[in-house]
Amino acid sequence: MHKDEKSRLVDCFATVFPSLGANQIVSLNQATLAQWDSMATVTLIALVEEEFQVEIPVTEMENLVSFDNFLSVVTCCTLSSHSR
Repeated sequence: MHKDEKSRLVDCFATVFPSLGANQIVSLNQATLAQWDSMATVTLIALVEEEFQVEIPVTEMENLVSFDNFLSVVTCCTLSSHSR
């Protein structure tokens, strides 16, 4: 059984922020979590690109400030990679 995109993304975030539970992760944003610094963002991007086999456009990277933003970008990138 394959996990859905949201569950897989939660796993990526849990790798970077192991002290947080899934319920906390899905509502997470950079403004409310001190540990979410530039290194955490770079690590998340690398994990997400590897997990989903996508390349996040550089133009999208500055918008990756919440779980929901990551999910939107992953969904968009995954759909565009399948249409090639």
